[in-house]
Amino acid sequence: MNRPDDPPLGTSGDAAEPLKERDFIRQIVADDVRAGRNGGRVHTRFPPEPNGYLHIGHAKSIHLNYGIAQEFGGKFNLRFDDTNPETEETEYVEAIKADVRWLGADWEDRLFYASDYFDTLYAWAVHLIENGKAYVCSLSEDEVRAYRGTVTEPGRPSPNRDRPIAESLDLFARMKAGEFPDGTYTLRARIDMAHPNMKMRDPLLYRIKHAHHHRTGDAWCIYPFYDFTHGQSDAIEGITHSICTLEFEVNRPLYDWFIENLPVPHEPHQYEFARLNLTYTIMSKRKLLRLVREGHVTGWDDPRMPTICGLRRRGYTPEAIREFNNRIGVAKADSTVDYSLLEWSIREHLNRVAPRVMAVLRPLRVVITNYPEGQVESIECLDNPEDPASGTRQVPFSREIYIERDDFREDAPAKFFRLTPGREVRLKHAYYINCDQVIKNDRGEVVELRCTYDPATRGGDSPDHRKIKGTLHWVSCAHAIDAEVRLYDHLFNRPLPEEGDGFLANLNPGSLEVLTGCKLEPSLAGAQPGDRFQFLRNAYFCVDTRDSRPGALVFNRTVTLKDTWAKIESKG
Repeated sequence: MNRPDDPPLGTSGDAAEPLKERDFIRQIVADDVRAGRNGGRVHTRFPPEPNGYLHIGHAKSIHLNYGIAQEFGGKFNLRFDDTNPETEETEYVEAIKADVRWLGADWEDRLFYASDYFDTLYAWAVHLIENGKAYVCSLSEDEVRAYRGTVTEPGRPSPNRDRPIAESLDLFARMKAGEFPDGTYTLRARIDMAHPNMKMRDPLLYRIKHAHHHRTGDAWCIYPFYDFTHGQSDAIEGITHSICTLEFEVNRPLYDWFIENLPVPHEPHQYEFARLNLTYTIMSKRKLLRLVREGHVTGWDDPRMPTICGLRRRGYTPEAIREFNNRIGVAKADSTVDYSLLEWSIREHLNRVAPRVMAVLRPLRVVITNYPEGQVESIECLDNPEDPASGTRQVPFSREIYIERDDFREDAPAKFFRLTPGREVRLKHAYYINCDQVIKNDRGEVVELRCTYDPATRGGDSPDHRKIKGTLHWVSCAHAIDAEVRLYDHLFNRPLPEEGDGFLANLNPGSLEVLTGCKLEPSLAGAQPGDRFQFLRNAYFCVDTRDSRPGALVFNRTVTLKDTWAKIESKG
């Protein structure tokens, strides 16, 4: 019952042949290859900032960038844009590498950091100053904001905008040498304070930060801003297609300005696509960090989080996430995807690969009074009917078994086809049983059922072909193993968590239910962290990778068996 090997991400293809369903980004790449741009090369990258954990939205970008590199026979880089030492940590770097690798993207030997280029970026900043295209500014952060103007009013020039080149060069060198405290000066590009795009109104290039960097230590006390770093790092690495999400469209003119005004070895071009938005989910790393720090979740890998490590711990598979991204496609306009489509993707994959087992989450004891005491027989059960090669397993059956408490009603409604006094049901893979007696405690609660079985129905079939509508799963009492089961639901109780009083006000108090004393068939005794199963008639579950251990198994519900997306599609 081991997990199947995760296949590599991406497929090979002929870049010269048009695809029938090529998204607009891939069409751009195909056109560039056909026209011989960039010498026919395709080189993409995924450039996260190491200031948090990756989430499902990042998976879309990873699949797109790596997938394009694979499809067009190109290269793919992983680069950390690590320019803010106050928010970045080695912990995030290692987690991101693990997530990208788990998703199937292979950067081979092309792991880079923007901090690798600090010397080059500094030299290029000097180049801008020497050419009159950058200056050292003494305005405070609030003053810079006030001078920038609005979308309808032009900005005002800084009092230092015409500072002599020699003076700016001297101040910038002294900034680098650590002579000034934080906030004293910044370096700004000299572009156009009346530009309709506010990103072009003398943007900030460098700020003073006397902060320890996770890689360069205390070697630097000035750090470049993201906009000055990102495109130049692409140019240094020979990136051909700088693919980013739609909110960076407004940054593209600045991206191009730097490329045009610096002695870069290569000229990449930026393309934007719509980011992933999911119902019942937030994608802001800042807000996800707040959930962690304020204890609303147990950590970045909490199975309710949209983080890659959280989804992995919950039991999601890289194949399902990739198929989900294939389904939603790549678009130019922002939209929100129903979370049910993600659940549908994982359900479809697990249906093909997850072994079926029997587990009783809320056990009720059943004594089969006419079954021989002390007798135990092995029942052959199919591991996965969707996979003929999966084989079978032997499950013990005895006189006393557990069934789900919800599978019995003493006063059952007309359409209740499970166990009730005087009604016969089928035990999965085993026998027909009939309820004869209900045992209650002093509080009137049902604690045990006395039933009889039909020996002629072994295997779940009747010689006289009588019709039985109800089939129950079960576990032998004498052979059951105990486990804790965690039932996860949406972290937020609104499809759009930011609505109303904000995302914290919309937290779902029922997002986690913990069940103890659950009874599982004995084949699960050897289940390993990360193993995935379908608990028959219940849901798909995964062995928890943090809290589970031999003799004290913990299972996380990955996704229910109910397919809500199919209903949504049929209504649409």
